[in-house]
This record gives sequence, structure tokens and C-alpha cells, in this order.
Amino acid sequence: MKKHLPNLVSSLNLLTGSISIALAFYDVELASYLVMAAMILDFLDGALARWLNARSEFGKQLDSLADLVSFGMAPAMILYIVFLKSWNLPGISISYIYIMPFTAFLIPVFSALRLARFNLDNSGKDIFRGLPTPANALLIISIPLIIRQYGESSQITHFLLDTYTLTALILLSCFLLVSGIHLFSLKFQNFRWSENKIRYIFLLTAVVLFVVLRFASIPLIIALYIILSLIFVKREGNA
Repeated sequence: MKKHLPNLVSSLNLLTGSISIALAFYDVELASYLVMAAMILDFLDGALARWLNARSEFGKQLDSLADLVSFGMAPAMILYIVFLKSWNLPGISISYIYIMPFTAFLIPVFSALRLARFNLDNSGKDIFRGLPTPANALLIISIPLIIRQYGESSQITHFLLDTYTLTALILLSCFLLVSGIHLFSLKFQNFRWSENKIRYIFLLTAVVLFVVLRFASIPLIIALYIILSLIFVKREGNA
């Protein structure tokens, strides 16, 4: 029975992401919170698999399929809804359906490429190549949460609801997913400072940023993650 527990949690991850997609049409903030809940479930299924020694090829594939929905399709749907609210949306349409917002659905395409490459990568899981799909999803879903935090009339909201800002975010997101950038994993093998210095620095800084800036800190935290990886991972590789 215990070997099926991680798969059950992965299935709950998939269910949560699916519900998020449906709710995006009614409440993008609630849909974003459900993606966060799916991230917790994604963390738990991996932790359970390691703790119960219940890793399997079936579980690996199920986890990737769940991640594609929860961290690929759900954020894309949320961003699509946000895109429809942008104040300078180009008037390019077919049968009165705007074309530009559909670029959001490049995200699940590139997420699938990222997940497929991850499943075939046998070089170890302490270092990721390209931005992990949960981190990318967190970046995307921060947009409606930041808008809610600052209000519809703020300059930050005006900037975020710019068509070209959203388009740039989509292109950046797709690039980061399939890039060759080496990023450190947040999984702890032990709790020694010498072996986890980069993780402690990142987590402590991320907590401080979130306490001060709340959801507006999320893009900064993702940027910090990339910058620290470029510094420390490259240094360790040279060593």
C-alpha cells in the first residue's frame, strides 16, 4: 500500500491543477492559490517516494504528467485570462477573438519540453538544467496576485497589464524553461552549512523578501535563484 502513496499525492496534484484551470475563468486569484497548493503536493510526492523508498518509473511519468497540467496548462490559462484584461491589447482578431493572448499557451508547450528533457537526464538531480516548471509557474501566477495586492489603479498594475510586458514575460518564461542554465536544487541531503550554504542563503533571503514585499517579491526571488545559481553552481563546477 505504501508504494502507492506518492502516486496518490501526484494524482491530487493533477486534480488540483485541473480545478485551477476551470476556476481561472471565474477567479484568477483563487486559481493561482490552487497552483500553489499543487506545488506543495508536488513536493510531498517526491518526499514520500524518497522516505518510503517507493520510487518507480510509473510514478516518475505520473508526476511529470501532473506537473504539465498544474505548472504548465494552469498558469497558461491564468495568464491568458489576465492577458484579456490588458489595457493596450492589439486589435488583431478572428471572429472577434483576440489573437495575442493565445501566446500564453506557449508555456505548456515549453513546459512539456522541459519535463521531457528532465526525465531523460541521467546526470543527477542536484543541479537542474533550465528553470523547473514549479518555479516557472510561481513566476507566472504572481502576476494576478501582485495586481490584487496593489490594486487596479496602481502604476505597477498598469505596467503588468501592458500587452508588451505580458508578451515579454511569456518569451522569458519559455526561454528559461529550455535554457541550458544550471540551477541548484533545493533538496537537502543533509543540513550541514558547508554543503548547503547556497540553499540557506537563498531561503533566508527569500523569506525576508516575502515578508517585506509579499507577492511582489516572487519575481525578485526567482531572479535571485537564477543569479545565485549562476554564481555558485559555476564556481563549484570550476572547482
